[in-house]
Amino acid sequence: MTPGARVAATIELIDEIVSQAERPADLVTNAYFRQRRFIGGGDRRAVSDRAWGLLRRWGQLRWWLERARAPELSGRLVVAAELMLTEGLRLADIDALYDGGRYRPALLDEEEARALRQLEGHSLPHPDQPDWVRLNVQEWVAPHLREAYGEAWGREIAALDTPPPVDLRVNRLKATPAEARRALADEGVDTEAMKLAPDGLRLRRRLSVVAGDAFKNGLVEIQDEGSQLVALLVDARPGMQVADYCAGAGGKTLAIAAGMNNRGRVVAMDVLESRLERSALRLRRAGAHNVERRALTPDNRKWLKRQGGAFDRVLVDAPCTGTGTWRRNPDGRWTLAPQDLEELVPKQAAILDAAARLVKPGGRLVYATCSVLPAENERQIASFLERHPGFAAVPVAEVWRDARDEPPPPALEAGPYLRLSPLAHGTDGFFAAVLQREAPPLEGEPEVVVDTDFAALAGEGTDWEPEGGTESEAPAFEAPASEASASDEPASDEPPSDEPAADAPEPVDPPERAP
Repeated sequence: MTPGARVAATIELIDEIVSQAERPADLVTNAYFRQRRFIGGGDRRAVSDRAWGLLRRWGQLRWWLERARAPELSGRLVVAAELMLTEGLRLADIDALYDGGRYRPALLDEEEARALRQLEGHSLPHPDQPDWVRLNVQEWVAPHLREAYGEAWGREIAALDTPPPVDLRVNRLKATPAEARRALADEGVDTEAMKLAPDGLRLRRRLSVVAGDAFKNGLVEIQDEGSQLVALLVDARPGMQVADYCAGAGGKTLAIAAGMNNRGRVVAMDVLESRLERSALRLRRAGAHNVERRALTPDNRKWLKRQGGAFDRVLVDAPCTGTGTWRRNPDGRWTLAPQDLEELVPKQAAILDAAARLVKPGGRLVYATCSVLPAENERQIASFLERHPGFAAVPVAEVWRDARDEPPPPALEAGPYLRLSPLAHGTDGFFAAVLQREAPPLEGEPEVVVDTDFAALAGEGTDWEPEGGTESEAPAFEAPASEASASDEPASDEPPSDEPAADAPEPVDPPERAP
């Protein structure tokens, strides 16, 4: 493709992402390229890399265009602003790209040229930009981020701008880390051991692994290091009864089953049976034979009631805002709405209350999110412990010693809970709390949820990035007026896969949905 054709494709892709803001950008991008197989690998890489960078810098680009009184926040103008402010192009260079030729953008009109002329000679940062603009977040979420990180919030959010690595978890049912590294090396994939996750490997450079034998034969799974650490804190041992209450596509279910060496029972639960069905192939590939799948539907009401107090470990990988995954899902910065947080907090509490009834005395409930917001994390746990005095928090360092029979890495020793961030740990943003039942349920504690309104508990946990957005608000992308109205259609129930599509453009971050 010519430079102009690449720019035209980027504009087209950005317009697709904005017009489908109810869907994750990576799914929109993969669909876009699947429909245009004539675009070669190098061009896909260039187009998607530019689009992802643009989404990370959307707030600053919008600020500049609004300052220049641009006629609209169109894909054409946003891409042109990106080229001028981050790559140093002049208006004459933009005119040369937007020349109306075959496969190239149409000519700039007078209003577009007037707005872009005001960007000449400038770079993306500007002293007049508020902190939330400079850090490319929405204004309403900035106080929540300050609460989470204090004075360091700017550095922490800046770390979410960095492209993530590709992380793998070695499947102990089929290989040791050394064996998996050798198998990957034979395929030309160079890896290094992770600093925190004992079974983790990190690619030294971004490559697709899904077409290789190591992946196809189940030696490795794609999974962020932080997600691996959450699964480790479950401390599931051979012979135990374990429930993965919001299992989704099964990323942590697989890690738990491997840690149990296929002995004992793992029950993968989810409110949507379609999510559980997606895990079947992954379970077969991994050689995990001790997993059963149960949909949390009215049909399973009696079965669910019988499971009260039956499990040694219960993992709640709760639906959340996904703020910890913004480096993988930069579109999530703009589709997240205040209403999402308001709805998620009581939903998380209801799921925790329901899952708590499954835990036997002496057993543990593990709560995890891929959020960095205290409302979903520390405050959620504080409220739970007030409602359930029979539970007590177990410090992460103590859980690590129990699970690994060794002291935890220094980076994980502080505090009662697991809090991970790209800046401090090189992982996605994660939170996890381990809660041990020290007494049987008290009279009046909530029972296991068997309501017919199971859809009210549907959501995405850390095994996939949240789809974001609400049906009641236009996306914060501020699409052109003709496209900015909120969709009347609900967001797809189909969660993104842990595995990137085999023909996905490489620069589009392989979803760790495998967390």
